Amino acid sequence: MSRIIASAAIRGAHKYVKDAEEKLNALIKEKGEEQEVAFPNTAYYLPAILALTGIEVKTLSDTKRALEQAKLLLPPLVREKLWLPYLGNTLDAGIVTLIATEIIEALKYVEGYKPEGIWLGFTDDNTLRLQGIKLVDGRMSGFAACVGALPTNEQAVELARSLQQKNILVFMVSSSGGKSMAEQLAEEGIEMNWDTFLVPYGKDTSSAILALNFAVRAALTFGGIKPEGPQNAMEVARKILLYNKERVHAFVLALGADPGVNGSGQLITDEKYAAAAGAINFGFPTLSDIDIPQILPTGICTYEHVVSNIPLDKIVGKAIEVRGLEIKISEVPIPVPYGAGFEGERVRKEQMQVEFGGKSSTAFEILRGKPMNEVEDGKVEIIGQDIDSAEVGTAMNLAILVDVAGRNFSEDFESVLERRIHEFLSCANGVFHMGQRAIAWIRISKEIYQKGFRLKHIGKILVAKIHDEYSKIVDKVQVTLITDSNKIEEPLEEARRIYYERDERLGGMTDEDVDTFYSCILCQSYAPDHVCIVTPERLGLCGAYTWLDCKASYQLNPHGPNEPVKKNKCLDPVNGQWEGVNEYLKVKSHGNLERFNAYSMLEDPMTSCGCFECIVAILPEANGVMIINREFTGMTPIGMAFSTMAGQVGGGVQTPGIIGIGKVYITSKKFISADGGIKRVIWMPEELKKEIEDRLHKRLEEINEPDLMEKIATEKDAVTSEELLAFLEEKKHPALSMPPMI
Repeated sequence: MSRIIASAAIRGAHKYVKDAEEKLNALIKEKGEEQEVAFPNTAYYLPAILALTGIEVKTLSDTKRALEQAKLLLPPLVREKLWLPYLGNTLDAGIVTLIATEIIEALKYVEGYKPEGIWLGFTDDNTLRLQGIKLVDGRMSGFAACVGALPTNEQAVELARSLQQKNILVFMVSSSGGKSMAEQLAEEGIEMNWDTFLVPYGKDTSSAILALNFAVRAALTFGGIKPEGPQNAMEVARKILLYNKERVHAFVLALGADPGVNGSGQLITDEKYAAAAGAINFGFPTLSDIDIPQILPTGICTYEHVVSNIPLDKIVGKAIEVRGLEIKISEVPIPVPYGAGFEGERVRKEQMQVEFGGKSSTAFEILRGKPMNEVEDGKVEIIGQDIDSAEVGTAMNLAILVDVAGRNFSEDFESVLERRIHEFLSCANGVFHMGQRAIAWIRISKEIYQKGFRLKHIGKILVAKIHDEYSKIVDKVQVTLITDSNKIEEPLEEARRIYYERDERLGGMTDEDVDTFYSCILCQSYAPDHVCIVTPERLGLCGAYTWLDCKASYQLNPHGPNEPVKKNKCLDPVNGQWEGVNEYLKVKSHGNLERFNAYSMLEDPMTSCGCFECIVAILPEANGVMIINREFTGMTPIGMAFSTMAGQVGGGVQTPGIIGIGKVYITSKKFISADGGIKRVIWMPEELKKEIEDRLHKRLEEINEPDLMEKIATEKDAVTSEELLAFLEEKKHPALSMPPMI
């Protein structure tokens, strides 16, 4: 082990402790020890401190106690020549750095800090959960914490694109020579946010803790690990660090030099060494493009701990090797980068070469199964003019007709594959896609047009990706793209007829119609004991996987995350319990779950991982339930925000009275049907109510309760239980006269 790294990390830890102590004492003097301390919208207080010490930091007084705990671990400053060749004190310095820097970042919010410009600041729990499905389904293969900057803006863009193309989430912190990587990308007009996998946390090196407490909350949210207070802090911390080493595939890229820091000629600051030591505790290695001391033996990390002097064009590949990531990259024959990191890009009007659909023209997409002899594999046909003929910034009509054929292809799979068109096109750098069916909206950027992107490449993307992901059921794919206004109307009418027939067929499918449900254990990579049971009338709680999706997934990959679950003997038709489902659940939850009721939230309900779209929670005093969606950050009548409730229901544990669900399930006939169904709903945020309004109206008419829509309160009507009860009594909500839930 390098003595230089050890000494520098310890010096950095001492500096951070001193900085944290000075800021803390100043704020205590100004605001008093009972001043509240919190990151915005999280149920985990200061997450790293909670995980490592068990201390729930709520006030400046609690913060002082956490800092004193850190100081007990702080190794003494020693001369390098006396240093011993083992990692222990360096790792302790890293833990101290995590605690001290989290205090520094949290105190910014006490001082009134609000992220501005390109900086995003702390990641709240809702955003963490929103990203959860990308973690578990493979769209997000790992994390890179980019610390510092690159020699040129062009190299910064190249590194970002390389990481995006490999589906690696990029956290950007700190600076080198006064410039950060995020600032370099901003100067080049690169879009940065969670959707593009480019997350600029802050320019201070201390903001690296925001990436690491993201990792901490991954363990707390998805891993079923619960803080147990200071008395059991060491065991909980061990579990969290091991969870991250084994399941959160992250690494640090220490970029660019800070020449001559401390007048020593040192290329990396002590603070950066200290932050790297903190990351090593998690099993996250550090790689650098400059010549810094290395730690090559294995131990805490899977392979090497610190690897340096790597050429920038090889650093991503080396990082993947050292961290042991498994990266799947599809070869898509287009002239621009392709990967999940581009899925959330926007193409603004001033960046647009041409658009299709939206408010300006007609655009639709449909996928159909055809006989083998009617599909010419790989064929991409354009009927009408290509985008070369359109003036810059104008709109064109577009029909995307995808025909597939396969010996194992079923009509039921058409809508499953068709929904993937959005994702397949959005993953191309410079292509914006929104909507589906006859409300599609697509934009092509000027940048990729200049690189040679044309209409044929839309077809090439779809051919390549459908073959790549659905080779078990699809043998042939051909794509027809129509821009001719005179030839688009007839296929549009045919598409609308097919949309209607599909909706009628799928909408009528019930749980009783099938003898087999499907499981989804995608989330077990992060929540080891959680199992979703997906039925025709209850989709996965993340909202992304229906019964048909899981059926198709199993046919594609019989050894994948979706498996058939035979219902067998029905044990309880009201609660929705079957012998075969219970047997499967016991095995797949590693013996932690004995049984499951599909239609009840009060008795043996389904578990949650953390990716749920909504939470349903009982309000006993009102004899009903409230539903809160992940996007809502306000207070609820139960006295808790979404983030607080989510901390109680995740991690694969059955929690009677509170469950995670997908939004579509709200209007299912089986929605908590054993507990009273949709008539139990007494409160939901206004934005959720508007989002499901059409489906909710239809469902309420089916049960002869059309007026119930106006009897369901929102935050505009009530934010406390007292206000809610008064509202329900005034509106004569039926839940008040139903049998008691408890």
